[in-house]
Amino acid sequence: MNHTPLAAGLARALAGAALFAATGAAFAQAPMTAAAAAPAADARDLDAVVVEGQIVYRNRTDALAPTLSYDLEYFQRFEPLTVGDMLKRVPSVTFVSDVLEYDGARLRGLDPGYTQVLINGKKVPGAGDDRSFFVDRIPAELVERIEIVRSPSANRSGDAVAGALNIVLRDAYEFDGGYLRAGALRFDDGEVKGTVGGVASGDFGGGRLLGGFNVQGRYNPKLKRSDRFEEPDGDFTDAENQTDTRDGTDYSANLSYTREIGSGQLSLSGLYVRTDRTEREHSLEYNDPTRNDRDHLLSDNDQVVDIDQKNLALSGSYRFDMLGGRTTADLGYSRFEDVRTDTEEETGYDDDDTPPAFDEREGTRILSDQKDVERSLSLSHQRRLAGGAKLEFGIDAQSKDRDTLRRTSEVDTDDEGAPLPPYADFERAASRIEERRLDPYLMLSGPGGGAFEWEAGLRYETTDVDVREEDERASNDYAVLLPSAHLRWNLGERDRISLSLARTVRRPSFNYVLPLTLEEEYGDNDFAGNPKLDPETAWGLDLGFERRLGAHGIVGVNLFYRDVKDLIEVVNTGRPSATALDDYEDELEEFLGDHPGATPATPGYPQLDPNSFVYTAANVGDGYVYGIEFDASTPLTALGLPDTGVFANYSWLDSEVEDALGKRRFNNQSRYVYNVGFIHDVREYGWAFGASYRRQGDVRSRALAEEVLTRYGADLEVFVEKRFGESFSIRLTGSNLLDAKKREDFHKFDTLGDQLDRDYDEFERESEQAGPVYQLIARYKF
Repeated sequence: MNHTPLAAGLARALAGAALFAATGAAFAQAPMTAAAAAPAADARDLDAVVVEGQIVYRNRTDALAPTLSYDLEYFQRFEPLTVGDMLKRVPSVTFVSDVLEYDGARLRGLDPGYTQVLINGKKVPGAGDDRSFFVDRIPAELVERIEIVRSPSANRSGDAVAGALNIVLRDAYEFDGGYLRAGALRFDDGEVKGTVGGVASGDFGGGRLLGGFNVQGRYNPKLKRSDRFEEPDGDFTDAENQTDTRDGTDYSANLSYTREIGSGQLSLSGLYVRTDRTEREHSLEYNDPTRNDRDHLLSDNDQVVDIDQKNLALSGSYRFDMLGGRTTADLGYSRFEDVRTDTEEETGYDDDDTPPAFDEREGTRILSDQKDVERSLSLSHQRRLAGGAKLEFGIDAQSKDRDTLRRTSEVDTDDEGAPLPPYADFERAASRIEERRLDPYLMLSGPGGGAFEWEAGLRYETTDVDVREEDERASNDYAVLLPSAHLRWNLGERDRISLSLARTVRRPSFNYVLPLTLEEEYGDNDFAGNPKLDPETAWGLDLGFERRLGAHGIVGVNLFYRDVKDLIEVVNTGRPSATALDDYEDELEEFLGDHPGATPATPGYPQLDPNSFVYTAANVGDGYVYGIEFDASTPLTALGLPDTGVFANYSWLDSEVEDALGKRRFNNQSRYVYNVGFIHDVREYGWAFGASYRRQGDVRSRALAEEVLTRYGADLEVFVEKRFGESFSIRLTGSNLLDAKKREDFHKFDTLGDQLDRDYDEFERESEQAGPVYQLIARYKF
């Protein structure tokens, strides 16, 4: 009998449900009691996220800037571990990561650097050289809601060409009570990881205090296979089998304190996240596609990366009445530290012998230490004008210091069976980037409540950049004017149309502005940084329609367009690469050896004619991005199923940019991404169950010397929930029930000329697969 992947996934889900039923029955035999704390007058009871048993749909926001808002309860039935897991279920977010890794969010399919990630409305530093922030570092349990801001207003930073993702953490003012969460995750290879967390909030010291913590075991075992050929449909060269396991623990905590002081309100908050993670890869390379024994072994490779990351974000704000309006002062401090030890050791065998004989053993250890600190100060003032209009103006100041230290040691031995020498004589490379911003803005909005509502503003962002790489120093400064305007037409109580026009900016990636040269960064080609890069800018248009369905449902459709100017692309400087110069020197040495005393006038004297060069980053050309986004979430009340909720979103995405090889889409932009799901509550028995199915389209990437096609399989998630009284619930969740695969084709070349002529250095096919993950999670409200 043949089974489709979807059928196999559903079979696993049903088996998990049967296991849950047995577990739930055992729990049901134990009596449960709880003393529920009375909620504060202005705070929401935390039992809403524990045992309320109500399906939650997307929120309709009052913001004039087009914004989608999703409370944690929208996601929580499927027990997401991180913000990355949450974003799998919202429109237009894709990922180009390893299977079961959801780190760099790609809003509208664009590189993570085009998406602004905020925590409580404030920028935070991250690990990415492209200024991106990995959203899988924030535990879902600390989050109150996720906001997708499709087009920015003047009172928010303009680094949001694709849009902004605002992660709003729970705060003391909004919640009352507390709960504990504990459970375990079981992975495909039998490994079990625990998870425990809790949140509590209440009156304290004349104000309100909320605290939360979370300890989460993280684990992801994957199997990889690579087959390499001289070219597509060409002769086989070698194959590689690899195990890749990510194993670690995330620790997080957040605090929020709010109290009234005088005529104003003081708010303090803090977030700390630590990731302790080890990535282990073991690869065996063979000269036969079907044999994996010693007689065909070409290399035995081990790589271990120990990662210790820390995120700290502190903020304080005071809002108070002044001069007939409302003034706000905000202070922020964010710090990101990333310490890594990357050790790769390989034993190579000479394929000229049969069987391949030992050649050498070599190892590389890279010690990297990165520290990124941001400090911010914001002052703003709001006041009402005649006729109900509102004026807001302010200034945002930001200071960023990014320090990177990289130390590299390489060792080897020609003695078979001998240990590698100790890692010593580390080659050191240090860099520092200092960025200072001062961004004033002015914003005017019309009165609310009528058929038409509007908002318009100007933001002027100034940036001074100083970079240093060892003894090399450079600086740059630029300023960008960012207008924005939003219009909403309320057609009635249920329907509304929104129109937004805004200019946004993307600052250059850190690795592009450092004044250093990397040899053989692209095949045989070198790359030299360009500290004088200007930012990319984009004019954006969003046109949306939204309709309320009944009391809770909502459906929306949005058209968007981005016209991107001053695109940063890799271009040829015309200077020969180090490889070309080395080849010329070898050719010249050989010629002089055969022709002693030869001069440049000697016939046949070698001439430097490089086919590989030094490339750099430059502002060249333009591009555009466009698409349509649809989302719907509603109970099926009209069909007589008020306790059944359905969810769906679909985004069709496209773009065009031109590089040295011609026209293409923006790199790694999926053509589409969609998610569909349902939740059904059986209220009289305290049960609920649901499923979610997600799929994203293929992505292509084309850079100098390499082109990649990536294809992803679908992801199916299923949950079953049982509630016991008003204080206890338990859920079983299964994810990746279709054993999702990632398949990649790598077209590799040595030079641009080879790439244009399709003269391959290598063609590689790689596949990666991970198995299902099951979670059993219990929650207790107190």
